[in-house]
Amino acid sequence: MDSKILISVEHLYRYYGHHCAVQDVSFQLAQGEVLGFLGPNGAGKSSTMRMIAGTLAPSAGRILVNGTDLLDRPRLAKSDIGYLPEQPPVYRELTVDEYLHYCARLHRLARGRRSQAVERAKQRCGLGDVGRRLIGNLSKGYQQRVGIAQAILHSPAVVILDEPTVGLDPIQIRDIRALIRELGESHGIILSTHILPEVQATCTRVQIINQGRLVFSESMTNLQQRLVTGNVLLLETREAADSDSLRALPGIHSVEAAGPNRLRLIFEGDSPADSVAALVGEKGWGLVELALDRRSLEQVFVDLTCSENPADEEAA
Repeated sequence: MDSKILISVEHLYRYYGHHCAVQDVSFQLAQGEVLGFLGPNGAGKSSTMRMIAGTLAPSAGRILVNGTDLLDRPRLAKSDIGYLPEQPPVYRELTVDEYLHYCARLHRLARGRRSQAVERAKQRCGLGDVGRRLIGNLSKGYQQRVGIAQAILHSPAVVILDEPTVGLDPIQIRDIRALIRELGESHGIILSTHILPEVQATCTRVQIINQGRLVFSESMTNLQQRLVTGNVLLLETREAADSDSLRALPGIHSVEAAGPNRLRLIFEGDSPADSVAALVGEKGWGLVELALDRRSLEQVFVDLTCSENPADEEAA
């Protein structure tokens, strides 16, 4: 059974004067997806995110939120969106409970539903023990949790998170990533980040925007397959391996140095991994790693966005 489409972006454009910051962008987000949205500064990422969140009007195009046209029925469409900007919109002088009850009123939750909604959001975000504490006295990680809690308070279909782990320590980052994965099971998540390992750790799909256009869109499963560079094995051993002995193996076309005790074995036809491993054991070199050579997401990102970027969209 196909997942429900929660966001449908159709031929989206955004102009700043004569400068086209977003050009003919189209994509969909399904329930259960965590979409990593990447792009260099000035590429149109922030403008696209703001248009989807309903805080910036598109110059042309259509955005459907859970089947509702965002331009035709903005109040209904926005009720299905939760948004956490890069700077969490929290009031430091309020307690967590006071702030979340205030947000519940802003989201027009019925009086009888507010307390239950606040408690549910607190539990999902790990805030159960800090409800009476001032937000200003919480760590940045907990303030991020409060920001996410306000974004999911009204049980929206779509949650948009802009740089949710910036400035957090490694433990806080791990906790927020786990929370994002959990939220992705029942919502559709759009995650904007400059931390590429974060995309690989949390997202089910990734897309890259450059110079206003989408230049890459793949599921993480397909991306992992595409990151394999081809007929190349990476070999690392404890003792230096003999290149001539490896080159003599059937199927090995050439051997290249790739670092201390690391070699790249370019082969033809079927993978010679078994014979390489056998030779390493026979010679006593000590096998540390033997795997297909893979590109990183960072390399893909740089390859797709290394052309000269336009002026920053906000300045334009």
